[in-house]
Amino acid sequence: MSASDLGAFLKARRGHVRPEDLELRTAGSRRVPGLRREEVAMLAGVSVDYYARLEQGRERNPSPAVLNALATALNLDLDSREHLFRLAGLTPIPSAMRQSPLDPSLRNLLDSWPQSPAVVINRQLDILVLNDLAAALYSGFERIDNLARMTFLDPFGRSFFADWDQAAAACVANLRLALGHHDSAPHVQRLVSETHAASPDFAQLWAQHHVRGKTHEAKSFHHPDVGDLTLTYHAFDIRDAPGHQLIVYTAATGSANAEKLALLGSLNAPVR
Repeated sequence: MSASDLGAFLKARRGHVRPEDLELRTAGSRRVPGLRREEVAMLAGVSVDYYARLEQGRERNPSPAVLNALATALNLDLDSREHLFRLAGLTPIPSAMRQSPLDPSLRNLLDSWPQSPAVVINRQLDILVLNDLAAALYSGFERIDNLARMTFLDPFGRSFFADWDQAAAACVANLRLALGHHDSAPHVQRLVSETHAASPDFAQLWAQHHVRGKTHEAKSFHHPDVGDLTLTYHAFDIRDAPGHQLIVYTAATGSANAEKLALLGSLNAPVR
């Protein structure tokens, strides 16, 4: 099979996907059925020029991560996904695995750190579990559900993240990394579509194609109750739940930041 076969398949499948199938917002009339090249490129996290070269048969070596992202963007079923890989001369990837359920004991683990905000997130940055101090830290947000939505779509994010530009860039780079994992890619695609349509800042950062995972740099916040906070954090992979991470924020013992965390905890302590 040739690169032209791959391009023909991509073009044909693009014509069979309706924007509403992927929750894409559209404006005006559409002259052709299906998705535009620009929309497929955006959903797959590649440049429009690169995707055009794939369709035209001028790009012959797409990576498995790119193929997986394209398969998700084009809403391919398992057979079509495997066919896409074969057209590219690659071994088909295994069928997508379900994300492992979290062990309920994780809640007890997070609660054992009353002086450290702690959360469990997945690759698409959903906040799945958090302890009381983390809930207090994020209390200004309308919904504590997903770090990308909180950063880009909730107005509180602009004042909460002291270095909003850094926080925003980190969110987008994490989502691009998540696109390469077949178990999380469909969820990431929906999140990208939603945020890309609602936030010009997200769209601009998404076009830069930066990719990276969690780092260990300090993060600064401005909390309406206790003021400025600078915390370090550690990210731990959860072995029995691939794709999930435990994030624990800390402040040096006796520091002003530790005192502010203690105050935050006392202000939000549940009434017994």
